[in-house]
Amino acid sequence: MVVRAIRRFTVRTVLPAPLEPLGELAMNLRWSWHAETRDLFESIDPETWAAVGHDPVRLLGAVPTGKLAALAEDRRFLARLAVAAEDLTDYLTGARWYQSLPEPGSAPDGAPAAIAYFSPEFGITAALPQYSGGLGILAGDHLKAASDLGVPIIGVGLLYRHGYFRQSLSRDGWQQERYPLLDPNELPLTLLRSADGTPARVRIGLPGNRELHARIWKAQVGRVPLLMLDSDIEDNEPFEREVTDRLYGGTSEHRLHQEMLLGIGGVRAVREFCAITGHAQPEVFHTNEGHAGFLGIERIREFHESEGLDFDAALEAVRAGTVFTTHTPVPAGIDRFDRELVAKHFGGDNAVPGVPVERVLGLGAESFPGGETGVFNMAVMGLRLAQRANGVSKLHGDVSRGMFAGLWPGFDLAEVPIGSITNGVHAPTWVDRDVLDLASRELGPGLVEEARGWEAIGKIPARAVWDMRRTLRGKLVTEARTRLRASWKQRGAGDAELGWIDEALDPDVLTIGFARRVPSYKRLTLMLRDPERLRSLLLHPTRPIQIVVAGKAHPADEGGKKLVRELVKFSDSEDVRHRIVFLPDYDIAMAQHLYPGCDVWLNNPLRPLEACGTSGMKAALNGCLNLSILDGWWDEWFDGSNGWAIPTADGVEDPDRRDDLEANALYDLIENRVAARFYDRGPEDLPGRWLEMVRHTLVSLGPKVLASRMVKDYVNVLYAPAALAARSMATDGLAGAKTLAAWKSEVRGSWPQVRVDHVESAGIGDAPEVGNTLDLRVLVTLGDLRPSDIEVQVVHGRVDSTDAIVDGASVPLKPVRRDEQGRWLYEGALALDRTGPFGYTVRVMPAHALLATPAELGLIAVPAEDGGVADGLPLR
Repeated sequence: MVVRAIRRFTVRTVLPAPLEPLGELAMNLRWSWHAETRDLFESIDPETWAAVGHDPVRLLGAVPTGKLAALAEDRRFLARLAVAAEDLTDYLTGARWYQSLPEPGSAPDGAPAAIAYFSPEFGITAALPQYSGGLGILAGDHLKAASDLGVPIIGVGLLYRHGYFRQSLSRDGWQQERYPLLDPNELPLTLLRSADGTPARVRIGLPGNRELHARIWKAQVGRVPLLMLDSDIEDNEPFEREVTDRLYGGTSEHRLHQEMLLGIGGVRAVREFCAITGHAQPEVFHTNEGHAGFLGIERIREFHESEGLDFDAALEAVRAGTVFTTHTPVPAGIDRFDRELVAKHFGGDNAVPGVPVERVLGLGAESFPGGETGVFNMAVMGLRLAQRANGVSKLHGDVSRGMFAGLWPGFDLAEVPIGSITNGVHAPTWVDRDVLDLASRELGPGLVEEARGWEAIGKIPARAVWDMRRTLRGKLVTEARTRLRASWKQRGAGDAELGWIDEALDPDVLTIGFARRVPSYKRLTLMLRDPERLRSLLLHPTRPIQIVVAGKAHPADEGGKKLVRELVKFSDSEDVRHRIVFLPDYDIAMAQHLYPGCDVWLNNPLRPLEACGTSGMKAALNGCLNLSILDGWWDEWFDGSNGWAIPTADGVEDPDRRDDLEANALYDLIENRVAARFYDRGPEDLPGRWLEMVRHTLVSLGPKVLASRMVKDYVNVLYAPAALAARSMATDGLAGAKTLAAWKSEVRGSWPQVRVDHVESAGIGDAPEVGNTLDLRVLVTLGDLRPSDIEVQVVHGRVDSTDAIVDGASVPLKPVRRDEQGRWLYEGALALDRTGPFGYTVRVMPAHALLATPAELGLIAVPAEDGGVADGLPLR
């Protein structure tokens, strides 16, 4: 019989007074990227440190009280502790990059007083398992870099009691999932409490007069607080308690409740946090993917309740200060709910004054060609609620503009108002200690934190670089063997079967890494298209390769699980298992060995379905070369010398044929270029040309791929303009929001009357030359609108064989007078500054000082196809 406790609680360690600073060091997650603090914890008890997975909170709970008492009298240890505590204080309180910017509220470029950053997952450290893949890791790096730069961000997420899932393998290679229960009291979290000591709570309404309650846990990520909402409390009924049970699981209604809690509850948690701590209220709200989109609905409710704004005015106030980042390159990756399910949760007995359910449904409606009328699209809502939006690489920005172009009909893809800020990675988290030590020893400290000085890497001796690379490869081999043995024992193998693991992998063999989530488009098994060709590469007598693979398939993705099993089955083969290994349970801790230990990082998605692909950035910062399809960030920054580009079979419609072509190209590259260069040894048995590529990779990519560069871009390109826009709305009792809402309503109502009636040109003959000036006169009907409400532009540029304008530019025309028919005459001149086929057209668009872009309303008027042009050049 199993004896079970009737009550469960966690007993916290009470540290002796001299050791109390250890508690603060353990509870601030800066230790996860600060090596000296980790060294201090390891020195307490190295064996226990390893046993608890390098988790300071668990360490302090596991060390015997006698050992702690002895440390409390150890003068040398106390001196080290004092230095670490003082360093943390300096880090938390000192001025950093953000503090050098104009102060919040100052004109014209004052930075936001605070930014709220919402994400469904955050990958900070393996000790806080609240992430599944790239989205969460990116969010974690965003917070860490913001902390290093002093950016006043408040992170907002959910606390999942089972996190994502832990992965293992069955004996025959199938993925197995388990969901260990996480106790918040055993994690580096503190409960947010009101002044009277009671836990702070938020609640949101649900249909049937039910309420969803959540308490607020706080993780301290350096200078950045991360608020995490937890519904597993006694105030909730069993169904509601399960809302925050696990990441990306459950029914559609379960997911809707999670996203309502994240968005609506998240805003309320931020308000509670700021009221309790005195932290500045956010001026900017950033939603990382569409999962948190309901935050805009909550803010509309706030403006209605506190300021009396109607829905339209409140919407403008919300949009001005909202940033939306999409990470999804395919429509199937977007959260979409049944329209009636959303209606039930925002209407009926759960309706909110000032927020009509029809308007909420309109925000998520796919009211564009090809859209489905019965669904509610979270990304579409995110775009409609944000005045500024971006993709996460230059190519992904292009893809996103194509995906969502239906929201801005009539505009060229280049003018769809979705920009791009290419992701970056947090170097102190992902760069191996050996790399940092070599860089510091040869070049001085601080290289990885600043986008300057990277060119000095060329001064590091080739022998030092090569020896470091072999050391890192050896560390990966040791780690992989340990994990491989544990995996096989979990699969049921006995020690007598596992002697071969001692010879698995080789620290002197070219090592290729591949690790990521396992959706089909990432093509985990592309390397297996020709198993015999791969086998010959693995077992080459003079230029062998070895491959370390990791990745998780979503528990509901049977196709992904089959891909994992296919890879595992091949890697189990006795003739190659020492050259290719699959390591289950890919997480941050594993990744921190993988990236530095590999010589080549492989990425072979279906182009252009990789939004960014930051794993290759992390590898590059450790001197690993990329071998990748030109997708995501690699399409943007591959220069021919910092790695290799796998040719793509764009335009081949047969997916099997495409995979065959691209797999063969991959095999050829590995055999004839990658392996050949790695094993081409010169003086001192060094691969000189390989090391040149390593140096060039670090010099050319190092400054670009840093998360500090990324966060600075967000501040300068999105956060600061959003804060200024929000302030412009807020003056004089939100007069700006009211004015803009009324103006938009008037423009939308009058736009059917707007048209281009006549275009004529003069000033050039039948054979125009560079330097000639084209004089333009345009007659437009504006209906009830005024010239100040619109802008008439001439769009010009090179034309292709279909008369489409390529790389066009626009020039505004000036209103001159109104004719007797009420039409407005606009005039302007256009200098011909290029040779070759040239064309122009004219268009009318709304214009207002508070618009972020002329395309914001999605309204445009152009000349009719069948006339209205005199002496014109080709019309588009």
